Amino acid sequence: MSCMNNLLTRSNMKKILFLCTHNSARSQMAEGLLRELGKDKYQVFSAGTEAAIVRPQAIAVMKELGIDISHQRSKTFHRFFHENFDEVITVCDQANESCPVFPNAQKRTHWSFPDPSKAEGTDEEIMSVYRKVRDSIKQKIKSELLTKKLVESKIL
Repeated sequence: MSCMNNLLTRSNMKKILFLCTHNSARSQMAEGLLRELGKDKYQVFSAGTEAAIVRPQAIAVMKELGIDISHQRSKTFHRFFHENFDEVITVCDQANESCPVFPNAQKRTHWSFPDPSKAEGTDEEIMSVYRKVRDSIKQKIKSELLTKKLVESKIL
């Protein structure tokens, strides 16, 4: 019975894919944030136009919020290309421009965030940039996904 309940729960969940160029910081943070904030309402994935490593700075700033993304791995969008998604969200301008159309995505959205891996300065200055990007992504998730989902459920 628990297997059937799990299938029913998953079918009610919105399926979201976050895309970035290297799947190393912004999309990884977005995946971790929505997975935590959206709990059982979302199936969340992230990918890049290229695969790299998940940046240790991204892992560290997420850990500050109590979210562990150290187990997440960078991957390319090719593995998700033929899957159905409720929404595909690009989180960097380069991926927005070069990202292919996902034929099985109901909606495609672009959120522009600066690339924290381009930050220069001391370690603390660099970490500050990662925190600002993380917090911007968190706010966008709350306003664009979580609040809208709550409003839609009250309307229905």
